[in-house]
Amino acid sequence: MKMQQAAMSDGQQRRRRHASRSLLAWYDRHRRVLPWRAPAHDIADPYRVWLSEIMLQQTVVKAVIPYFDSFTRRWPTLADLAAARDDEVMAAWAGLGYYSRARKLIACAKEVMERFDGRFPDDEAALLALPGIGPYTAAAISAIAFGRRAVVVDGNVERVIARLFRITTPLPAAKREIRERAADLTPAGRAGDYAQGMMDLGATICTPRRPACDRCPLMAMCEGGQAGDAEDFPRKTPKRTKPQRRGLVHVAFRGGDVLLTRRPPRGLLGGMVAFPSTPWTEPAAGDIQPPPQLVPLTHGKWHEVPGDVTHVFTHFTLSLTVWIAQIDGDTMAPADMWWSPISQLEEAGLPSLMQKVARHPHVVSWLRRQSVT
Repeated sequence: MKMQQAAMSDGQQRRRRHASRSLLAWYDRHRRVLPWRAPAHDIADPYRVWLSEIMLQQTVVKAVIPYFDSFTRRWPTLADLAAARDDEVMAAWAGLGYYSRARKLIACAKEVMERFDGRFPDDEAALLALPGIGPYTAAAISAIAFGRRAVVVDGNVERVIARLFRITTPLPAAKREIRERAADLTPAGRAGDYAQGMMDLGATICTPRRPACDRCPLMAMCEGGQAGDAEDFPRKTPKRTKPQRRGLVHVAFRGGDVLLTRRPPRGLLGGMVAFPSTPWTEPAAGDIQPPPQLVPLTHGKWHEVPGDVTHVFTHFTLSLTVWIAQIDGDTMAPADMWWSPISQLEEAGLPSLMQKVARHPHVVSWLRRQSVT
């Protein structure tokens, strides 16, 4: 029994060495140039690694790059970001989605300044204790910024590992097995390059559709590639249909101004600038004109415009019916709301949902009309 275990261990070690050597050689030739990555053989800046990893959570690289560039120009160091006003950071984040990440980003920056004198801790356990940093992000920072051996498994790595070992268990149940297999392959040396190499492999070669198996550095050991069915992995449990919610959004104009508010600090779009809206609830039979107490300015002449604004959140799909009103020029804004110049609407930091409202054809028509008058 002991001899069998030793043989298995030797086999795992050989496979790890072969996989890591092949992957690192490929990465040295084909590594992607990304703004948060250090040049080859240079030490990565933990601040840039952390910031990019938080931004990349549930967001694609192409969408993150302009936000990362903007943030690092405006707040080039962790100290700069920790000293920034919360509303400025939230506004700069607008459009990137998942706004709880931005709130935790702010909290994490401040905590690292206070507890660690502005220096990120270099081990996973300490990183995990910081706001907004989960197991994947802690492992990524530990490996990429500090060179520590850590098992880094994101969506790209899950796909690579599931195909390498032809793991038939569907996600999310397969996550534990995928992580164990990934741990078997993770080398002790060049941990950061290996982690980024696996990510690049999944993003450019081992893609969800039509993987380029003929160009894969790990093809010789890939069970899915050898079987010719790599594209069938990873297998996934069928998604449930998302529930529907509805609400009303109010766009009020007063001369060259538009009415805005700030959403409650907790909950969806927490702390973000928005057009006033009703609560988002399960649909009721027969949508009718909203009760007066749900309208931000009850004496305005409100009318519904055709064409709902639809937005998909993680756990539900939202449809907002748009109501528009022209308000008298001397009307004061209700409590917790304010009149903002239409010319400054793009700088207000509206989240993606509210940007969709602003792009509604009827709203655009009113915005243009009021800007001219």
